[in-house]
Amino acid sequence: MITIKRLLNTLYVTTQGTYLAHDGEAVAVRVEGETKLHVPIHTLDSIICFGRVSCSPSLMGLCGRNNVTISFLSEWGDFYARVHGPVSGNVLLRRQQYRCADVEEIAADIARAVVIAKIANSRTVLLRAVRDHPDAGDTASLNGAADELARLGRRLARVHSLEGVRGCEGEGARIYFSVFDHLIVAQKRDFFFYKRSRRPPLDNINTLLSFLYTLLTHDAISALEAVGLDPAVGFLHRDRPGRPGLALDLIEEFRPFLADRLALSLVNRQQVRAKGFCKTESGAVMMNDDTRKTVLQAYQKRKQEEITHPFLEEKMPVGLLLHVQALLMARYLRGDIDAYPPFIWR
Repeated sequence: MITIKRLLNTLYVTTQGTYLAHDGEAVAVRVEGETKLHVPIHTLDSIICFGRVSCSPSLMGLCGRNNVTISFLSEWGDFYARVHGPVSGNVLLRRQQYRCADVEEIAADIARAVVIAKIANSRTVLLRAVRDHPDAGDTASLNGAADELARLGRRLARVHSLEGVRGCEGEGARIYFSVFDHLIVAQKRDFFFYKRSRRPPLDNINTLLSFLYTLLTHDAISALEAVGLDPAVGFLHRDRPGRPGLALDLIEEFRPFLADRLALSLVNRQQVRAKGFCKTESGAVMMNDDTRKTVLQAYQKRKQEEITHPFLEEKMPVGLLLHVQALLMARYLRGDIDAYPPFIWR
């Protein structure tokens, strides 16, 4: 299957073995010696290559002369490198990012959009669980929590301070996780949720969640690097040495939709078992290699599924959503769009 996608003037190339060549004033996309696509260079802002995708030196020169950035990522989305011409907008974009992060009103606007999406997506997870498992768990509690999240989302729309946004985010997480155990409908003796534990995770389900959040964060860092943003400078998550604040902002929208739902699916379908987890002397719970491999395979498979982006109204693999959101964030910071449109799952 050829997976070559143009979105927002960006060419995404995910088909392994693809060769990108210079053909006149266009990019020629070739797979196994056959040209599959011609893209005029003036229609592009950037090219993002996943995995074994190569480019001719002549094409790199063409892109450099036309201010088209080429980013290289692993097949799984880890950032490798970026090639750009002598004049790049990246430094200007990052300077604008830093300026916006220092203006509380702008930072609060972005943070509010992110948290509204997180609350909405958390609510959708609860409602879908009620729909899919009407005879399992406590549906009354799930519906009640969904109603609380809806009220919180409406209240958050009127909050204009960072402190207030963070308070609503914390309240939303409390409501959501207070009923999270009801979403687990199989292997209840081995997979239960009392409260969120992070460093270290203290039970099987928290270990699973933490691992998936780590994968999501790595993907978000790669997506932000690819569009020229600094993953360390966030709006909801403020600066802290060694913390990728903007990447953590970005994944808030995707925690319920991608990580939480996948963790629940793996447990409820019994694709992971208790024997794949062990408790260390410190009390931390870890996954063994086989279970980690199962989770990674399920994560990659999930990223290959298609979804219609709610803002762009275009179909794309789930794995490209973070890259599109990073690009939308960059466009907002540059002033190309009036507001940052977060990912709200419908």
